[in-house]
Amino acid sequence: MGGRRQNTRDLKPGIYIIGEGITEQYYFSHLRELYKLNCKIRPRLFKITSIKEMETKIEDLLSGDVFIICVFDADVSQYNAVERERLENLYKNYGEHENVLICDSLPSIEFWFLIHYIDTNKVFNSSELKSYLKNYIPNYETSKAFLEKDKWVKELCSDNKLNIAIERAKRCNDKSGSYSNLYKAFKILIENKRS
Repeated sequence: MGGRRQNTRDLKPGIYIIGEGITEQYYFSHLRELYKLNCKIRPRLFKITSIKEMETKIEDLLSGDVFIICVFDADVSQYNAVERERLENLYKNYGEHENVLICDSLPSIEFWFLIHYIDTNKVFNSSELKSYLKNYIPNYETSKAFLEKDKWVKELCSDNKLNIAIERAKRCNDKSGSYSNLYKAFKILIENKRS
C-alpha cells in the first residue's frame, strides 16, 4: 500500500514550505523552532527531485487556502536544457503568483549558508561549495545524523548572521554568479511568527 495522499480539503490554511530534500527540511524545521515561525514543514513536502515535481506539488497545494514557499537548488538548470526550460516556465507560471514564492539558490542551498559567513557571489560548483563551507562549518555534511541536530542552524543564526546573509543575498541577486533567493522567504516568515 502506498503512503497517504494529502486530501486538499484537509489542508489547513497557512504557509507551506516545499523543497528538494532533507537539508532544506531540517534547516527550516530548526528555524521554525528557533524563531517560532508559523509554517508547515512535512517530510512528504521535501522529496521533490525535479522542477516538474515542484510544479505538480504547487498545483496540488494551491487547491487549498495556502501560501507556498518553494526552496530548491538551481544547479541542474545550468547544464540541463530541459530543466532550464522547466525553471523558466516555473517562474513564468508562478513567479508573480500571490500565493507562491520561488526561492532558488545557485548552485545550492549551501551558498545561502556560506553567505552567513562571507560576502561573495563567486561561481561555485556544488562539491566545491560544500568543501568551502566546511571552513566555516567544519563538520558539515548532508546526512541525517548531522542535519537533525539543531546546533549547526543555531550557529548559522548567531551573532546576527541571518540578517547579514539576508542583506548579502539581496546584493548578489542579479544572477551574475552564485545567488540565493531564500532571503525573500524571511520577510513572510517573520511577519507571520507565532505569538
